[in-house]
Amino acid sequence: MQRRFYVDTSIWRDYFEDRNDGIRPLGEFAFGFLKKCRENGEFVIVSNAVKKELLDYLPKEKVSLIFSGFRDTIIEIDYSKKQAEEAFAFWINHKRRFPVFDVLHSIIARDNKAILVTRDRHFEEIGIAECRSPEELL
Repeated sequence: MQRRFYVDTSIWRDYFEDRNDGIRPLGEFAFGFLKKCRENGEFVIVSNAVKKELLDYLPKEKVSLIFSGFRDTIIEIDYSKKQAEEAFAFWINHKRRFPVFDVLHSIIARDNKAILVTRDRHFEEIGIAECRSPEELL
C-alpha cells in the first residue's frame, strides 16, 4: 500500500523559500522528501487549510507555484465542517494551548491515514496523528 503524507505548512515554506536554521538546510530536506515521494509513487495530501496558511506569507501565484513540481503526487482535499468543529472543540478543551489550525492539520492527517510531516514538536503533544520530520523519512 502506498503511504500518504500530510505536509505541514512550515515544510512547504522550507521547500519553496529554501530555508535553513543556521545549521541545517531545511529546504533541501523538504525537497529531498518530496522528491522521494514522487519517485516512490507515494501521495502528499494538500488541504485548503495549508493553502490558507501559505497565503499569510506568500501571494496566491506563488502558492500555486509551490505545488507545481509535485502535481503527480499531490492529492488536494478540503477539510470538512465536522473536522473544523472537532479541531475547535479540542482547542477549547486544551485551553488554547495549541494553534487551532495545527489541531485541524492533525485531524486531517488522521482522517486520511497520513503521516504528518512537520518539525514542530507540539504536533506530538497534540497526539492525534503520527508525526515525522522530512529527514526521518529520507
